[in-house]
Amino acid sequence: MDELKKHIKILMELGFEEIFTEEGSADMDVKEKEKLMLQINEQIQNCTNCDLYESRTQAVLGEGNLNAKLMFIGEAPGGEEDKQGRPFVGRAGKLLTKLIEAAGYRREDFYIANICKCRPPGNRTPTPWEMEKCFPYLKKQIEIIDPKVLCLLGATAGRAFLNRNVAITKERGSIINWEGRILYLTFHPAYVLRNPDAEVVLFEDIKKAIQIALAE
Repeated sequence: MDELKKHIKILMELGFEEIFTEEGSADMDVKEKEKLMLQINEQIQNCTNCDLYESRTQAVLGEGNLNAKLMFIGEAPGGEEDKQGRPFVGRAGKLLTKLIEAAGYRREDFYIANICKCRPPGNRTPTPWEMEKCFPYLKKQIEIIDPKVLCLLGATAGRAFLNRNVAITKERGSIINWEGRILYLTFHPAYVLRNPDAEVVLFEDIKKAIQIALAE
C-alpha cells in the first residue's frame, strides 16, 4: 500500500489528473486512450525533471497500437528520434522494424517506446537517476495500453524495470513476472548492429515475445 501511495503521489506531482487501474484501462476506448496519451505528450514536452531537457529538440512519447498486447521498450531516443519525434527510426529502429516484418507483422501492430523520453547528449546511456525521473511517464503509458508482454530491448531497459544490473548476454530470453505482466528480455537492436551474429537470436526472441503476447 505504501508503494501504491508513493506511485500515486509521483503521478500527481507530474500533473496527471486521472489515474486508472488495470481493470479500468481495459474498458477505455481508443479515443480516451488517445486523449490520455496527448496529455502525457504535453507533459513530457514541458518536463524539466532532469537535465536532459536542456539539450533535447523534442521529447519522444512513443507510437503504435494503443490496444497492443506487446510493447517494445528501449532505453532512450537517439539523434534521428530526437529530430523526428518518433521512437526507433534510426538504424537500430529500421532493424527492429525489419525483424518485426520478417515475423509476419507490422510495427504498427505493437507499441514502441523508451524508458527516457529525451535524448541523452552524445547518445550516452541514461543514468539511473534520469530513468527514475522519467519512468512514471512510461508506467502511465503501460497502464493505458494494458499490454500482456513488455519486450525490453537491452540491459538498460532491463535495469530500469528490475532495479539491478542486467547481464543481457546471459539473461536474454528470460521471462519475468512484473506487476502482473510479462517481461521478456532481449538484445537492443543497436547491439546487433555492432554484433551481426546476434541478429538471428534477436529475431527468435521477437518471434517468441509476439507468440506469448498473442497467445490466448
